[in-house]
Amino acid sequence: MSLVRREILQLSATGLAVLGFQQTAPAFWGQIADNAAGQENILVVVQMTGGNDGLNTIIPYTQDEYYKQRPKLAVPKKDVLKINDEFGFNPALDGFSELLEAGLLGVVQGVGYAQPNRSHFESMDIWHTCQRKTGDRSDGWLGRAIDQLAEGESTETTGMHIGNRKQPLAVASRHHRVPSIRSIEQFRLQTQEKDSIQAMRSLAQSENSEADSLLNFVQTSTTTAIDVSQKLQQVSKSKNSNMKYPETELAGKLKTVSQLIASDIGARVYYVEIDGFDTHAFQAPAHTALLRELGDALNSFAQDLREKGMQERVLTMCFSEFGRRVAQNASDGTDHGTAAPMFLMGSDLETGLIGKHPSLTNLDNGDLKFHTDFRQVYATVLDNWLSCDSSHILDKQYESLPLFVASR
Repeated sequence: MSLVRREILQLSATGLAVLGFQQTAPAFWGQIADNAAGQENILVVVQMTGGNDGLNTIIPYTQDEYYKQRPKLAVPKKDVLKINDEFGFNPALDGFSELLEAGLLGVVQGVGYAQPNRSHFESMDIWHTCQRKTGDRSDGWLGRAIDQLAEGESTETTGMHIGNRKQPLAVASRHHRVPSIRSIEQFRLQTQEKDSIQAMRSLAQSENSEADSLLNFVQTSTTTAIDVSQKLQQVSKSKNSNMKYPETELAGKLKTVSQLIASDIGARVYYVEIDGFDTHAFQAPAHTALLRELGDALNSFAQDLREKGMQERVLTMCFSEFGRRVAQNASDGTDHGTAAPMFLMGSDLETGLIGKHPSLTNLDNGDLKFHTDFRQVYATVLDNWLSCDSSHILDKQYESLPLFVASR
């Protein structure tokens, strides 16, 4: 083994550890350093995993049937944050209430799909792929959008998943890698010693006469990692805001998204998750905490985007795989249901309630009847926000919804 090869492979065992890389191959960072995005629209998707109880999120506080079906679980009328004379937010959603007052929140009511599946996994698969589970599916709706957005481009960072769990099928792409990262810190140099950084760079850039794919990989990875790590630190520092996010997991993820957008790394789609909405028993305290985390995190995210001058470029969409049944169960919780609201946050939206709230008396075997297919929301966002061909991505032309003030 030559001296250079030994030194560089030693670098791979020590230097890369210093850089803090984990499961994601760093090659793509070299590309993103040269792919400043400009001013393209960006979509941030928040997955509310577990089946959010839409009835205790958007509350029909004037309807006696709501209080009849939920004698212990219904939110008292006096506590509701009123949207209008019929509906209001759960009192934990003061973050959403502030967003609505600021003209930044749209609530699409009665969203679902035909022949609903109450299995978490299968229903989430349907939302991720826009297809029934009749065969192998290797990509998701956002993965197909990423392929379309990145067509002809060299960048591999059109989409990013922020989190430490398994990457959601929604962002699985046939032709482009979608990296998952836990935080920007994961990719920052953990040494500030200039001499150490320069030594690592010199070794990584040294001439390699051997046909050694591993060595080439290590050299390329190290060089690009150093370049991008330093770029991210420099750019982030120059665009830091004073926005203080809540100390919650979702807020931390959205703060990371904001930092990445500010760094102009070129991603058009970001995906984050908040878990815990499967509230079968003693729902009230858990659901209240989740809604507070959601509303406060999005409100902070919106303020951060505004402070950084990025608000008009970013649309945030929140969804859950299904809602809950109308009646509470014997454990003071709710079981898997069907239709539920989706939430959109952005500056060009039709704000307030969009579409009718599902009837509480005209039910389908105890479940709310949906009236808006979730793929209509997807299609409207794809066509009007990301400028994609939704019919190709969704394999069908879905009717658009009046979600935006004007077509973009």
